[in-house]
Amino acid sequence: MNPLRKPILAANWKMHKTVAEAVAFAEALQEQTGPLTDREAVIAPPFTSLDSLCRALKLEGYSASAQNCHWEEKGAFTGEISTVMIKDLGCRYVIVGHSERRHIFGETDEMIRKKAASVFTHGMVPIICVGELLVERDANSTFDVVGAQLDKALEGLVSDLVGRVVLAYEPVWAIGTGRTATPAQAQEVHAFIRARLEALFNKEVANRVRILYGGSVKPDNVDALMAEADLDGMLVGGASLEVASFKRIVQFES
Repeated sequence: MNPLRKPILAANWKMHKTVAEAVAFAEALQEQTGPLTDREAVIAPPFTSLDSLCRALKLEGYSASAQNCHWEEKGAFTGEISTVMIKDLGCRYVIVGHSERRHIFGETDEMIRKKAASVFTHGMVPIICVGELLVERDANSTFDVVGAQLDKALEGLVSDLVGRVVLAYEPVWAIGTGRTATPAQAQEVHAFIRARLEALFNKEVANRVRILYGGSVKPDNVDALMAEADLDGMLVGGASLEVASFKRIVQFES
């Protein structure tokens, strides 16, 4: 592990778990895993559970994240949740630009840029997702796609803020498909992202930014993935829904 970058193991529950289930999970995970000092566990439940989850996460090293947000502070946006509301609950992170938001709900790079800026404005940290579709990977366009998404998401941010950003590379072709990028494939894209950050800002900023991998992460592949130099954590979907499975991911060895 790079001493400049404390690993983040983030659970994205998507549209799963009631409030009671979320609290029970948080309590069991903390009881079984204990305080965390050299890594951070982040849980992103549905909005309905955020308040209760924030209250349930009491030990060192555990934080809550929202799965999405709106960039406006308030207004006539039926069904949306602002970063002001999310901050009020005690969240530390907000996921923005997840592939499902991009490809199912039609979010654009510009929308994602505005969301990331709003997250920072209200004292939280965005987990900005980037990644390519299978057709784009097969066309050897991975770097073009990821680079363009990254450039737009960080547009207008000063270096100090960029250094606090958490990025998540999620190859869309490896989400929920059972296919996983090999550690070498993941490292190749993570190294590209870090080099892009250095070119856009500077080496110090690039070395501070934590880059997570998200694509069919499981207990049996987390150690190999985390052994790669530029992988600073995981954004976990299905394997984060059971305490035993996510606990093993949090307790990775590399």
